[in-house]
Amino acid sequence: MTFAPQLRIPGPTPLPDAVVRAQSRPMIDHRGPEFAALLREVTEGAKRVFGTSDELLVLTCSGTGGMESAVANLVSPGDLAVVALCGNFGERWVNILKAYGAEVVILEAEWGQPVEPEDLREVLAAHPEAELVFLTHNETSTGVCNPLRELAAVARSGDRLIVVDGVSSVSSTMIEVDAWGIDVAVSGSQKGWMAPPGVAFVTVSPRAWARQEKSRSPRFYLDWGQAREWAAKGMTPATPAVSVLFAVQEGIRMLEAEGLEAVFDRHRRLAEATGAGLEALGFRLFAADGYRSPTVTAAVPPPGVEVAALRQLLREKYGVVIAGGQGKMTGKMIRIGHLGAVSEGDVVQVLWAIEQALEEMDIAPADGRGVAAVTSSLQGVPA
Repeated sequence: MTFAPQLRIPGPTPLPDAVVRAQSRPMIDHRGPEFAALLREVTEGAKRVFGTSDELLVLTCSGTGGMESAVANLVSPGDLAVVALCGNFGERWVNILKAYGAEVVILEAEWGQPVEPEDLREVLAAHPEAELVFLTHNETSTGVCNPLRELAAVARSGDRLIVVDGVSSVSSTMIEVDAWGIDVAVSGSQKGWMAPPGVAFVTVSPRAWARQEKSRSPRFYLDWGQAREWAAKGMTPATPAVSVLFAVQEGIRMLEAEGLEAVFDRHRRLAEATGAGLEALGFRLFAADGYRSPTVTAAVPPPGVEVAALRQLLREKYGVVIAGGQGKMTGKMIRIGHLGAVSEGDVVQVLWAIEQALEEMDIAPADGRGVAAVTSSLQGVPA
């Protein structure tokens, strides 16, 4: 029996047919009026998704490139920055900052737990000279969604510049960049935007621009000043990923046609259903209750399950592709992405496949309890 491929990793995500068609459009002049109109629509649409009236830069790079652009434009060698982290992608902020010669104070929550605002308050009080705070909204390595609004409020009360990795959250869960006082937020096209990799979005507040003008770190390709200057002319400094922008344009149109509130609700419901299905099959959800990500569910398998073998069986026999753990959780967990173009049927199919695979591995019988738990969750019926 063959199955349609189910790509259920935390990104890149599956592409809707309309997006696939959009990126197949004929190429255009990236210095012409057609591209200027494309860039304008994508920029204005992305600003609505981020909840900002500040400037938004469209960069040709991955989400990590957007993150590095924030460090390159805001940090000078020797600057002290606070990084609040609870997983592998929070550690990425640390590594980028150190590469640019910054001094870093790390506030690390136990993996699976969120960063507590009061802990951040204590760290900032102990380091009044730190002028920048780097946060991760949605930590895909652990399935934790941090309390970003509260963390940003703590940082803002100390008049720090707030920089947020929203790569896997923006467009899939609520964020209000302006209302929450966030100075810089980064996202990437391959996540909830339903487009291929290759484009990063970076919002920049007036406070961030003021700091950028004084920053002494070297930069060229990721220079915000150049991106801003060329955007005013309807262009980008270097050749952009035009076809990816066609896809992003269509993805944003689809998001707004569904309605952002409806998009956020869909992600929340599917996350809850995924978690319910996994728990019914004997998995332990890794992220703390109340802070579980709407875009990726991380779970520790029941005893006797070898993660690599489970993932291989799912891929080769059932066409279901899920992720494993990262960093110190490598080989110890599975991660199921449910962001972007994902429906109730997708979640049912993934949990059905996992249940079948567990029976083949002599772990538990395939008696339908996983699918039943998913269905009950989606219907709002208590387990």
